[in-house]
Amino acid sequence: MTEQAARALLAERDAETIRHPGGTLAAHLDRVHATLTAWGARRELRLAGLCHAFYGTDGFPHALGRRDELTPVIGPDAEALVYFYASCDRAYSYPRLTDGGTFRDRFTGAVSVPDTAARRDFAELTVANELDVLRHSDLDGGPLRALFATWTPLLSEGARSAVSRAAW
Repeated sequence: MTEQAARALLAERDAETIRHPGGTLAAHLDRVHATLTAWGARRELRLAGLCHAFYGTDGFPHALGRRDELTPVIGPDAEALVYFYASCDRAYSYPRLTDGGTFRDRFTGAVSVPDTAARRDFAELTVANELDVLRHSDLDGGPLRALFATWTPLLSEGARSAVSRAAW
């Protein structure tokens, strides 16, 4: 359950050849991990950041593997964060994250209300991910800026500071 083992699994699944804003998926995952590290995130969240696209996401459809393949590599807590992140139905869940916290799983359609700790982790990982994508693309960051402003109560000081410094 180390970053080295996670990177080896990602390489085995060709993350170094999959195109992503800023180069490859592997490079993006490393940058998200580094951002979370700089913000002082705990180990499980950093590992989740490194592997957050393993199952694909609502915005990135390239799945690299299954839960039973990732769990032994990063541990059950980090894997649960990866699944939670990947399963997010963004259109439904993003605007509700601080307004009651209702979340819809895009894989199953199930609606739940995650606890505050899970929503904090999700918000932190999402901000790290989206700021990296924006830095390496020509996407309009205005909608995310407005969204992240509503997420401020869930974000660490590092994430709040990065949002305020971002070039939208």
